[in-house]
Amino acid sequence: MKKICCLLSGLLLLALPLAAQDSIAQGDAAYDRFDNAAALKHYQAAYAADSTNCIAAWKVSRAHVDIGEFAGKEAQRTNYYAGEKFARKAVALCPGDDMTHLTLAIAVGRVALMEGGKKKVELSKEVKAEAEAAIKLNPRNDVAYHVLARWNREVANLSGILKAFAKVLYGGLPPASREKAAELFQKAVELNPGYVNHHFELGITYEDMGKPELARAEYEKAIALPRTVFSDDVHKKEAQERLDKIIKKMK
Repeated sequence: MKKICCLLSGLLLLALPLAAQDSIAQGDAAYDRFDNAAALKHYQAAYAADSTNCIAAWKVSRAHVDIGEFAGKEAQRTNYYAGEKFARKAVALCPGDDMTHLTLAIAVGRVALMEGGKKKVELSKEVKAEAEAAIKLNPRNDVAYHVLARWNREVANLSGILKAFAKVLYGGLPPASREKAAELFQKAVELNPGYVNHHFELGITYEDMGKPELARAEYEKAIALPRTVFSDDVHKKEAQERLDKIIKKMK
């Protein structure tokens, strides 16, 4: 399945006009050096050259979401909603591509942070559905397992009052558990053991489950790994802070 998905992405990229291919290559280079603003500019140029190719669309979405993660409130809102817009375009263009569904799951999750009430519940359900769609299309998509794991943990951590409130007013949320979250994060780690955030989030999940020794091991792994994406430094710093607290409690 992974080979098929990679072949599909390759064919989609080759289908782009040469100018768009060049823009995506420049965007990828900028993304690899953690320059999301430059990456967004190049991906937007690729999309302008061919608005029918989903690779350009989902990469514009990803760049917007990444920029929004560490932006001020207004810029964050603008980028998250733009990310959702382009992710929906990507899914509409290529419903059989796992990356379009993954990108939509992530973007919708960010937008859900900006919403409340019924809209928030609806978006939360969509995050789960899109992450599951990505996994169905590509069972080796480690980030899709990560997103689904995060969804399980966040829903499981909601208070009983909030869950009851959501059920009465909006039909409730699908079942979730910290145990399921840990299982899914473990799968993400198995598929990509070199990704800092998989270990960091698994560590948080173990803490939530009352398993500090397991959490400590994951934080240590996260700290030891090299930086591969722009947000790794933040996660490594937070992992160190959590690790220090665990060690202090164990003394």
